[in-house]
Amino acid sequence: MVWLLPAVVILIIARLIAQLALEALNRAEARRHAGARPTALAGVMDDATYAKSVDYTLAKSLFSSVEAVWEVMVLPAVLFGGLLPWLWTKFNGLAPGAAWSGALFLVATMILLGLPNLPFAWWAQFRLEERFGFNKSTLGLWVTDQLKSVLLGVVIGFPLAWALLALVGWVGTYWWVWGFALLFGFQLLMIVLYPKLILPLFNKLTPLPEGDARTRLLALSERTGFRAQTIEVMDGSKRSGHSNAFFTGFGRFRRIVLFDTLLAQLTQDELEAVLAHEIGHYKRGHIPKRLATIGLLQLGAFAAIAWLANAPWFNDAFGLPAGAAAATFLLFGLLGGLVTFWFAPIGNRVSRKHEYEADAFARKAMQGPAALVGALRKLSQKNLSNLTPHPLYSAVYYSHPTLVERERALLR
Repeated sequence: MVWLLPAVVILIIARLIAQLALEALNRAEARRHAGARPTALAGVMDDATYAKSVDYTLAKSLFSSVEAVWEVMVLPAVLFGGLLPWLWTKFNGLAPGAAWSGALFLVATMILLGLPNLPFAWWAQFRLEERFGFNKSTLGLWVTDQLKSVLLGVVIGFPLAWALLALVGWVGTYWWVWGFALLFGFQLLMIVLYPKLILPLFNKLTPLPEGDARTRLLALSERTGFRAQTIEVMDGSKRSGHSNAFFTGFGRFRRIVLFDTLLAQLTQDELEAVLAHEIGHYKRGHIPKRLATIGLLQLGAFAAIAWLANAPWFNDAFGLPAGAAAATFLLFGLLGGLVTFWFAPIGNRVSRKHEYEADAFARKAMQGPAALVGALRKLSQKNLSNLTPHPLYSAVYYSHPTLVERERALLR
């Protein structure tokens, strides 16, 4: 179809314009409030910290704009420059039509396409984050992380890609249904295996030491009906000064993970409130709802891939053979973001609703909002969060409500 390539170009340009416009709006909003914080934020940061947070917001925004322009230069070169047909010829030539050669094409091409972004990842870590005191990593650790990520991509990605492509030949017309079941089942398995097999390759996990903090957190888990297998501390401080907390797994495999930076930044009441918020996600059923949503979207994606693989015009438009599922998977991955970008506000709206519900659960569990409000304020200060994002920017990029919005909901 003659309209496909022009449509792709239009989508690339439209997304870039939207990204640059949103970043410009957000920078203007940050500058507008730089000299005078909103009254509601007066107690969150002192003047020096607030000025630093504005500088951090502006620096990240400019970096994101440059990165967006770079991606717009790289993506058309990859799609229209003949690279993909050349790579297909090389890898498919090893065993024409075989699932393993298609899987090798997929995995190797994705690794190669990640190389142009490495300088930006390095700059973000060792220039941007370093400038504002967040970088704790070394160059050696950073390089090791990149190599481990590539190795995992091969060890996990290749067998999974092979299995998906093999289904095309084994099952026939409805391979995409079985392909979805395989991928979704694998993701559920990884929820259990990730903290045991993958996360320890990058971070050290140790049980939270005996003491008042552990006693209080376990007591909170018991009284809220959230029984975790263990509470672990992750050495996030060896890479970044940012902090976080999460739980992973389900059933008897459920575990709570706290960043060591979080333990250092919060009081015990605040730490308990943060954990209560995370438990709130579980108690309000957000995890199965998210999994169900992801499953439906993935099923739709597999159906679309199967349709496009059989369409004689799709792969051919980019110099790749029609009917080659491996090529369609790759093109779908490269082009999908041009469409899903415009639907991000919908997903973020649902996510923010879940955050409000988890906050409300934490407020009830802590018998008041004070501890969670204190934790949110302190985390915003320590992470130099943007306290005054532009509403449109927030709608597109923020999966969580802003600090002002969360406080307003908690205190009403």
